[in-house]
Amino acid sequence: MNIFYADDDEDDREIFFDALQQINPAIKLTLSKDGHEALEILSTQEEPPDYIFLDINMPRMNGIECMAKLKSDSRLKSVPVIIHSTTMVDSEVKRLIKLGAEDFIPKVSSIEKLIELINKVLKNNSAVLL
Repeated sequence: MNIFYADDDEDDREIFFDALQQINPAIKLTLSKDGHEALEILSTQEEPPDYIFLDINMPRMNGIECMAKLKSDSRLKSVPVIIHSTTMVDSEVKRLIKLGAEDFIPKVSSIEKLIELINKVLKNNSAVLL
């Protein structure tokens, strides 16, 4: 399984990596620091990832702008995009649903809870009802 994760916070990227390692060390994780870099990296990959996890609040290109571009790309539009953010503003969540977000995982303080939420997504059970 290949997962792509875009988040500008280095600590959040490390925690996400650690959670995936505990779920299954064979999962391949590709990281980026913002939406612009995410699109650059994704455009060069031979195969699209199985899942894309996006933070909303990132510099250069935020998660909402990145989501719109992902869903307009014929190669990437069918890849499930999961929002992973502290932002739970109802209007932004609704906008992301309209753009094609599959699910929303709030950033949590415990790695155990993050593992639980990621596992639900990977097993195709909604982590948070959108």
